[in-house]
Amino acid sequence: MRQSQLFTKARREAPADEVSKNAQLLVRAGYVHKEMAGVYSYLPLGLRTLNKIVQIIREEMNAIGGQEMVMTALQDKDLWSRTDRWDDDKVDNWFKTSFKSGGETGLGITHEEPLTRIMTEHISSYRDLPVYAYQFQNKFRNELRAKSGIMRGKEFLMKDLYSFSRDEAEHDAFFARAREAYLKVFQRLGIGDQTYVTFASGGIFSEFSEEFQTISEAGEDTIYVDEKKRVAVNKEVCTDEALTKLGLQRDDLVEKKAIEVGNIFNLGTRFSEPLGLSYTDETGAKKPVVMGSYGIGPTRVMGTIVEVLADEKGLVWPEAVAPFVVHLVSLGKGGDEISKTSDALYADLVKAGVEVLYDDRDLRAGEKFAESDLLGIPMRIVVGKEAVETGMFEVVNRATGEVVKKSHDEIF
Repeated sequence: MRQSQLFTKARREAPADEVSKNAQLLVRAGYVHKEMAGVYSYLPLGLRTLNKIVQIIREEMNAIGGQEMVMTALQDKDLWSRTDRWDDDKVDNWFKTSFKSGGETGLGITHEEPLTRIMTEHISSYRDLPVYAYQFQNKFRNELRAKSGIMRGKEFLMKDLYSFSRDEAEHDAFFARAREAYLKVFQRLGIGDQTYVTFASGGIFSEFSEEFQTISEAGEDTIYVDEKKRVAVNKEVCTDEALTKLGLQRDDLVEKKAIEVGNIFNLGTRFSEPLGLSYTDETGAKKPVVMGSYGIGPTRVMGTIVEVLADEKGLVWPEAVAPFVVHLVSLGKGGDEISKTSDALYADLVKAGVEVLYDDRDLRAGEKFAESDLLGIPMRIVVGKEAVETGMFEVVNRATGEVVKKSHDEIF
């Protein structure tokens, strides 16, 4: 990609109506466009990063047997009424509307109900189980709070996986595999060291659910971390009784602010029983399917990476999710030798399969460097007079600021 052809432009100043660091930087750098509070469009650079986050999650879900699908955003009122989750007094963040032909519908907030109904047509015997199905889909939640940029949206991308098992033992085995897969995801995304399995309220499903909380002052949650065991407890359940059950000592816990980037829930038969999802076991007995749900918000994760890793100069992307691996910055003008050297290096990088954003614009060096820092691409290669005269290129590591000189062959 030549930067002269990229339609998005960076801003010098942060938007006045954004208070979160992730939104300020992502809007300034041209990764996202704010449509309204809690609603963002993803521009070319932002979409490249988001797609890389999605792909990492997809690979780890496939590795534990996940089957990808996609369900409808429009939801059936009657279906949700059967599980007592349509009433606004029970679930207060629905976006609802009416069909011209009559009847209500809502925009999906989660998908336990519709997927359970789908599975009633495909699961009837123990031989049909287990099943692990997941999707990436925009969810819609009528949030009152929308001040956290892309970390808390009214419309946002969610990966939701649902497991269907014969019994608790089979479910528990997959639950453990899902936990490990989530930890791999966050490690690959560059925030694994800051992310902890965190015990939280299980609600009506079980005593505890498990959240994945990333340490950050921008977080809305308070957790208590055992840094040696690399587990934490959400403030809402941090009682002496809970700590005893979890084998934790209060004196070992450190209070932290954190961002919830994922969660896994035991659902039991909460949805399978009212929606008629059952199977016949080896003895001919009819039993309800045991379920679990597993969520990660790719857009929320993207905002979290910004909050955790960005610095005073701008974004700092891990290579695995950066829109481009290399930012090639030419200091040439009007077809001079510097420009010709830059063009040649760009062609070689593309030929080698390197993802490169080529700043071929006619701007001052200081302006280019400042914008490069803002964009947060992991490696900056500068082509100036020295490169032409000596064949040595300045290579800058965005995360550490380290500067080294490399020849053409050393770059490759």
